[in-house]
Formats: sequence, C-alpha cells, structure tokens
Amino acid sequence: MMDVLLNHRTIRKYTDQPIDESLLNEILTAGTRASTTGNMQVYSIVVTRDEEMKEKLAPTHFGQPVFKNAPVSLTFCADFNRFNKWCRQRNAEPGYDNFQSFVAAAIDALLVAQNVCVAAESKGLGICYLGTVTYNADKIIDILNLPRGVVPVATVTLGWPDEDPVQTERLPLEAVVHQETYKDYSEEDINRLYREKEEPEANKQFVAENNKETLAQVFTDVRYTKANNEHFSKVYLDVLKKQGFLDL
Repeated sequence: MMDVLLNHRTIRKYTDQPIDESLLNEILTAGTRASTTGNMQVYSIVVTRDEEMKEKLAPTHFGQPVFKNAPVSLTFCADFNRFNKWCRQRNAEPGYDNFQSFVAAAIDALLVAQNVCVAAESKGLGICYLGTVTYNADKIIDILNLPRGVVPVATVTLGWPDEDPVQTERLPLEAVVHQETYKDYSEEDINRLYREKEEPEANKQFVAENNKETLAQVFTDVRYTKANNEHFSKVYLDVLKKQGFLDL
C-alpha cells in the first residue's frame, strides 16, 4: 500500500480496455469504507460510461481529452438529499440546509474519492483527478439531474494506463508539516522550500511558454487568475444556495 501511495502518477491516456463491472464495484466498495461524518455517508457517486453522456459532460471539464478518453468517470457529490428523506420518513426533521452541512458532506465525498483512487491504483488502474467540477457545477447538476441537496465536488477518471509519465514533484515534508503550532515562513524558507518545484526543466519551459518571469506568475496570471476565481466562486455559491445549503 505504501508503494501505491508513494508511486502515484496522474494518468491522462488510457487504453481501450474496459473496466470490468465487478472490479469497478470492488473499487467503489473500498471507497465506501472511508471515514464519514457521524457515519451518515452523506455523499453519492455518479458513474459515467456512456459515450453520449461523456459528450454532454466534456464541455463542463473544458474539453480535457482525459475525460472522453477514460472508460469510466466518477463524479463525487456532497449529498444530503438521501439522508434528509430518510430522516423525514422516520419522523425526524433534518436541519441540514446550511453551509456547515455542505462542508461535512463535501469532506465525506472527498474522503471516498481518495479511497477510490488508492483502491484503483492498487489494482493497476490509472486515475486523474479533475478539479473542474466546482467551476461548472451548475451545468453538471443539470446534466446529471442532481436534485436539491446534492452538489458535485470532484470528478475522477479511471482506466488502464497507456502512458508512464514522470512523477510530478511535491514540496518537501518540511514545507507542509508543522509541529504542535503553525510556524510561518520567512522569505528564506520560501526560497528553499520551492526550489525543487522551480528547478525542473519542464517547469522552466512551462514558464517560458507562457511568457512569464516566474512559475508563480503562471499560477496567478494564467492558470488560476483572480478574475476567474471570483467568477467561479459566485457560480458555486449560487449553486449552494439553489441546492439548499445556504438557506440562512
């Protein structure tokens, strides 16, 4: 298991080999053994295999080839719809129309997603996490027919690898682990901790291709701009209100 975790690579190219339903169910079952808030399991997973559904969903993921190339895609959703119905059918009035409940359900869904990823990789499958879900959650809700109380939080593609990419760099443990209390970073710390991210030739080329001076500028000016963040924040907050999590 440690080898699986330490050797994770994002796979964006898959073979045409399908994923057997029994294997997929085994992986999904492993996912459902993840920790969950109060054992409520306030999440749902929507499986996409159908080519027509892929065509509909692909634009919500900005047309990334990995989405259409994958034999299976999984959309993980925060879901209080099912739990609320159970409560009401048992003469219990749910009080989960609030942001706290959404956060709890989103955490549940993401824990399950990570379990699924690890289980899939342990079986030799490749995975790719798509963070585009929260950008176009409103459109995904319409396509997947998600009812009130259900909000998509992540999508993961699954397939048999058709590539063996270089492992992406990670910050050193010192950068992300704090002992007892948070230790803020000095300028010297930042220079040291981000050196390994900035030095690889691939990242230097990334900077040059985008006509920027630093890797940080690629993130702030190209990939995750303030304007886009503010726009998609509004979209997602509107989704939370529409789906019943901001009835304050």
